[in-house]
Amino acid sequence: MALRGQIGSEKNLEDYITKLVRVFSELRRVLKEDGTLWLNLGDSYTSGGRKRRAPNKKNPARAMSYRAPTPKGLKPKDLIGVPWRVAFALQQDGWYLRSEIIWHKPNPHPESVKDRPTRAHETIFLLTKSEKYYYDYHAIMEPAHNGELRNKRSVWTVATEPTKEAHFATFPKNLVLPCILAGSRPEDFVLDPFFGSGTTGLVAALNGRSFIGIELQPTYIQIARERLARYGILFREDSLA
Repeated sequence: MALRGQIGSEKNLEDYITKLVRVFSELRRVLKEDGTLWLNLGDSYTSGGRKRRAPNKKNPARAMSYRAPTPKGLKPKDLIGVPWRVAFALQQDGWYLRSEIIWHKPNPHPESVKDRPTRAHETIFLLTKSEKYYYDYHAIMEPAHNGELRNKRSVWTVATEPTKEAHFATFPKNLVLPCILAGSRPEDFVLDPFFGSGTTGLVAALNGRSFIGIELQPTYIQIARERLARYGILFREDSLA
């Protein structure tokens, strides 16, 4: 059920992008001058006039009771290009767009399509508030073929992880880890404006950072509370209502 203020069920693509830009403008306002934003967005296809999406045997969670109409200028079955549309809008709003990272999923959700490759990746953008910013590349160096360490590359192979409390997709902890290690110092605050099941807060706390999470769905807040409690991590809940 959609909640007041929830982002993601807009009928107009531009409304969705505008709302995200507004959210991240407020985030930039409170971000340290040398802070970073790591943004993960998946892409999607136009609905082709379909009003809903049925589940299938391979991926029951794909079902949707509502599908937005085809955006103006696009055709049925077009790939929308949502991540880059949002990235360019954020760049226009003043963010520095510093890197595109490909999250390669070795175990992607199966798809029933027969007229295109199965999607096995999502995009992560590194954006910054300032031209110069904190980035600890030593913390996330990766092994090279010669056994030495090298600067981390822009394709990250990270398997998806099931979460017993949640039926929806959650971030793998190993996907969040390099973002936090490279983009923050120990004892820094990490802010996640779409907290969901709490993976960002969990990884932050396990690596000596504090965290602030923003989430509208009470069900997700409870899931996050239960997940973090299993690691001995408790958080205070404040209502903005």
